[in-house]
Amino acid sequence: MEITLKGDKEFDEIPSLKTKCLRINLNENIYGTFAEIGAGQETVRQFFRAGGASGTIAKAMSAYDKAFSDAIYGIEDDKRYVTEARLRKMLDHEVNLVEERILRDTHPNKMFFAYANTVATIDFAKKYKGHGWVGIKYQVDPNEGYNEIVLHLRFRENDARLQQETLGVLGTNLIYGAFYKYNEPKKLLRYLYDHLHKDQVEIDTINFSGPIFKNVDNRLMSLQLVKNGMTDAVMFAPDGNNVLPARVLYKKNILTLRGSFRPVTKVNMDMYKKSYDMFIKENKVDINKTQVIFEITLSNLRAEGEIDEQDFMDRARLLCSLGQTVLISNFQEYYKLVEYFSQYTKSRMGLAMGVNNLVDIFDEKYYRHLSGGILEAFGKLFFKDLRVYLYPMQNKDGTLTNSENLKVHPRMKELYKFFKYNGKVVDITAYDESILSVFSRTVLKMISEGEGIDDWENMLPEGVAKLIKEQSLFGCETEQVHLGE
Repeated sequence: MEITLKGDKEFDEIPSLKTKCLRINLNENIYGTFAEIGAGQETVRQFFRAGGASGTIAKAMSAYDKAFSDAIYGIEDDKRYVTEARLRKMLDHEVNLVEERILRDTHPNKMFFAYANTVATIDFAKKYKGHGWVGIKYQVDPNEGYNEIVLHLRFRENDARLQQETLGVLGTNLIYGAFYKYNEPKKLLRYLYDHLHKDQVEIDTINFSGPIFKNVDNRLMSLQLVKNGMTDAVMFAPDGNNVLPARVLYKKNILTLRGSFRPVTKVNMDMYKKSYDMFIKENKVDINKTQVIFEITLSNLRAEGEIDEQDFMDRARLLCSLGQTVLISNFQEYYKLVEYFSQYTKSRMGLAMGVNNLVDIFDEKYYRHLSGGILEAFGKLFFKDLRVYLYPMQNKDGTLTNSENLKVHPRMKELYKFFKYNGKVVDITAYDESILSVFSRTVLKMISEGEGIDDWENMLPEGVAKLIKEQSLFGCETEQVHLGE
């Protein structure tokens, strides 16, 4: 009988790596292969060391040579090896081999799996820290189809050996979680960091699929990555699916609009269209290599201290329905957003914003945590030849505030003039005067209170109001409108 003492507190005990591996190894029905490329065979090593692996591991391999890898898995169209497409080919190939070689007639209870990774660790110059794709394709019932968990990671350690060891721990956590924590996907995400620290590795994309994950929304899982501090930002393509930020942003000119978009209004879209027209006319901006990003910061997703996940879903869904790419980030300050983009591109960047946002940028209180204060922040914000495209604000008396007459704190007045007169802040002049009085907060209030349906509909881009009513978003309680009616 376990001894408990007065004052003891209950806590979740994290199983050791050996315990996790041993539990899987001792299950006579779990059987499959390990295919690890680029960082040794660190994951399967954990299972061999735990003991009892003969009943679990059908094969362990590392097709490290590119010629051998191509002979086994085929050649990718882009000739790259550390990609999601490569990983999925590896998973499919290994599962098919197990199915071919282990007969179901003689092994009716076997639950097959294939674990794979394709990874590039840090280079000798320590310029590129390394990244990789990791995944598992597996069964939890021999009579059901296969499930998949696929994730992308970025190493944060500066030593190849440490990165290899980190990968081994993460891989073990993934396999264990896939079999024994699949009923709680949100917790499964957190368990991936058992015996690891977020300073060691970043997970910036994850996707679940298969029968046991049929009710899992991968966009919500991505939100959990940001919420849990596993990554700084996640991205959604116009089709609403998760997408790897590096794939979208690599060597692109980037125009970004930050907002709450609760909901997205005609003003937001006018700001986007007019700033885009100005941005693509800039020197060195190639229209074919330009990416527009609508960004929502995590701080704008909070309601009473907690993230309102449904609210997030509503905003992201509406933006994606308009054909936009959405970024959800942990960046409260703009300079952190620019630093993030700078990981992927050295090309031109632009920020489109309203007057109030620009005034906030020149508020010293946001930079007290920096040793160099606001000057350090502005050095990081504008060092990439960044330009701010300013959308005017209509005042209550009908007058307009733009870059020429906006007021910042008196101490910041000369600093603002410096950036203004050096062309870092430019006015959007071709704006739509008829919509300047439209504000998201006004629209949201009208929707939630059930007022003036015709009025708020006219404040939103085409198709947005219909989606809000169909799906009862933002507290809209109108009768659902069915498609096709």
